[in-house]
Amino acid sequence: MEPATTATALWGAVVLSGLYHGVNPGMGWPLAVSAALMDRKSRSLWRALGALAAGHLLAMAAILFPFGALLFLADWQTHIQIVAACLVIAVGVYLLFNRRHPRFLARVPPSRLALWSFLAAMAHGAGLMLVPIYLGICRTVETDTGHAAAADLMSSNAGIAALVALVHTAAMTFAGSAFAVAVYRWLGLKALSRSWFNLDVVWALSLVVVGSVSLLTLHG
Repeated sequence: MEPATTATALWGAVVLSGLYHGVNPGMGWPLAVSAALMDRKSRSLWRALGALAAGHLLAMAAILFPFGALLFLADWQTHIQIVAACLVIAVGVYLLFNRRHPRFLARVPPSRLALWSFLAAMAHGAGLMLVPIYLGICRTVETDTGHAAAADLMSSNAGIAALVALVHTAAMTFAGSAFAVAVYRWLGLKALSRSWFNLDVVWALSLVVVGSVSLLTLHG
């Protein structure tokens, strides 16, 4: 596959994973609906969605930037990708067998939605799902890693990490907002309780799939 085609597919995966995270109730959009209903103000909905987006963005950055900093070690890039892929698979397998939601999330006050969103994304491995995709994008960038200065490589990787986090969070916020607005304005909480969907198993399996595909692509 040509580098341009590969890059397009990987950026598509960034957007799709964001939409997927946004649809998942576990990333918090029902909390935004709850805030608006309690305050009886539609602006509370948007304020809550903004806080959830900010927390999610910080969680993505907290995971991606350390891997970006490591990638200046060009000779170890393949090893880093293998470790990242195996880590994603391990988290997915763990979540398949341990489906309990972290109890500490229940202790975060509703007024601190950004903090809740950050902790929820970290606990569910949302950022880890992006790591193999991000590392693949970095490989498509035409950089002479043999001669480029470490500072230049780190700067380039940090820029890509920031863009991946922003694009992903934008897609997540769009999808979550669509569901939140639909429930708040038209469907109501009764419809939500009747048609509640749980993506925990799908979430865990998706981590395993992303990690496995990354390994297969790396060795392909």
